[in-house]
Amino acid sequence: MKFRDRIDAGGALAERLAKEGYGNNALVIGVPRGGVVLADIVTKKLGAEFDIVIPKKLGAPDNEELAIGAVMEDGTSYINKYLVNALRIPQEYIEKEKARQATEIQRRLAIYRRPENYNIAGKKAILVDDGIATGATIIASTRWLKKHNPSKVVIAVPVAPPQSVELLEQEADSVIVLLTPRDFGSVGQFYEEFNPVSDEHVMQIMRARNLL
Repeated sequence: MKFRDRIDAGGALAERLAKEGYGNNALVIGVPRGGVVLADIVTKKLGAEFDIVIPKKLGAPDNEELAIGAVMEDGTSYINKYLVNALRIPQEYIEKEKARQATEIQRRLAIYRRPENYNIAGKKAILVDDGIATGATIIASTRWLKKHNPSKVVIAVPVAPPQSVELLEQEADSVIVLLTPRDFGSVGQFYEEFNPVSDEHVMQIMRARNLL
């Protein structure tokens, strides 16, 4: 099975969440860039509130595409200890990479969102992305969300491999995934159309919701 595009995936995810009664006192939180498109659709369906959160993955030495973890703007992080040990990555490198990515998060926040406090406490926080590979950025986001005292943290995505779902279930109160293929190469292989989402598209959604 494949989704046509992010709009199709967002609609399917919204239907599932609505059917299972997740709309009450909910705050839907999108992960830029692609996850914001789905979160916008889910928010409309559930009649929920909307916001975004910006994690950044930590790249391995000499291989930025390999995620050894992820970090949030306040330093909240997830580190894949298995990978770090296997690659013998020193703690000094990890700290420098965390600082570098935290700077990039601040840059993106300045573009995407007004500098206002988050209103998460007591709400059902539904974290939405367009798919999960390793789960690093979603885990870091979940840990950050928990610091803001939501009543519940729900991770909701169209597709993720089973091993990542197992990791996520240790971090969140609920994990909703529409497809859990064992033969998983990348998120994009489960979409017929998976074009990059531009900064302007994210900003357009944020302006429409009066968050920018």
